[in-house]
Amino acid sequence: MEQLSKAHRAQPFCPFTLHMADGRSLRVAHPENLAYNPPGRTAVLALPSDDHEIIDLLLVTSMTVGAGEPPTTNGDAEFAAAH
Repeated sequence: MEQLSKAHRAQPFCPFTLHMADGRSLRVAHPENLAYNPPGRTAVLALPSDDHEIIDLLLVTSMTVGAGEPPTTNGDAEFAAAH
């Protein structure tokens, strides 16, 4: 949770990817796309398709910080193409 908070507040912001226990990867391309209460267990990630993902932060297995290539393991081709 501390590393997520640090990456989310970084100035300048650097996009990062949350890797989930179920194998999905969720890209946080902009700090305004992610909302959470630091002592809480869940976060909401706004997706480019006007959808959102509710994330159980205890199921985040790792985080990759940096622009890099967008993740494609979440199966959402529109999401990957937009980033």
